[in-house]
Amino acid sequence: VQLQASGGGLVQAGGSLRLSCAVSGFTVIYGTYAMGWFRQAPGAEREFVAAISRTGGQTYYGDSVKGRFTISRDIAKNTVFLQMNNLKPEDTAVYYCARSRYNSPSLPGEYDFWGQGTQVTVSS
Repeated sequence: VQLQASGGGLVQAGGSLRLSCAVSGFTVIYGTYAMGWFRQAPGAEREFVAAISRTGGQTYYGDSVKGRFTISRDIAKNTVFLQMNNLKPEDTAVYYCARSRYNSPSLPGEYDFWGQGTQVTVSS
């Protein structure tokens, strides 16, 4: 099982980035696993950003990103995306994608495999 996160970078406040999480060793089709994104800033705890449910395709977001971020999955590419719009300096962090056997997981302990992280830096 591998999760490869990419797409991070440096962007000005108000800009956009799209993160990708390419997975191998399992599939992201409905009914298999929920997928999520977390982020961690220096000195801070890992924070829930978004998740897409194992069944039905429901999406969930942390309060700080609601209305700005969108999680989605491309079954054909076996990839999960995080579209981030209207970025703010406080969105600066390392972003991680992860896999869960729960239907609507929002806690780090509910995820069993993690990618290596991709750095997002938002300048003011």
